[in-house]
Amino acid sequence: MPGVSGRELAERLTDLRPGLKVLYLSGYTDDAVFRHGVLEAEVAFLQKPFTPAALARKVRELLDG
Repeated sequence: MPGVSGRELAERLTDLRPGLKVLYLSGYTDDAVFRHGVLEAEVAFLQKPFTPAALARKVRELLDG
C-alpha cells in the first residue's frame, strides 16, 4: 500500500463505514507495536507467523465480539 499505512487505511475506511471490523496483522512483536503507539490495547491484532487455525479463531473472535 504505497503512501498509506495499514492504520491510516483502517481509519479512512472506518470513517466511511463506522461498523467495519478491522484485524491488524504484523511481523513485529506485539510489544514493539504497542510500545511505538501503532495500536491501542483494545484493537484486534494478530502477530505473524500464525497458523490458518489461529487466523480463523481471531476472525471469529472479532466477528463475534
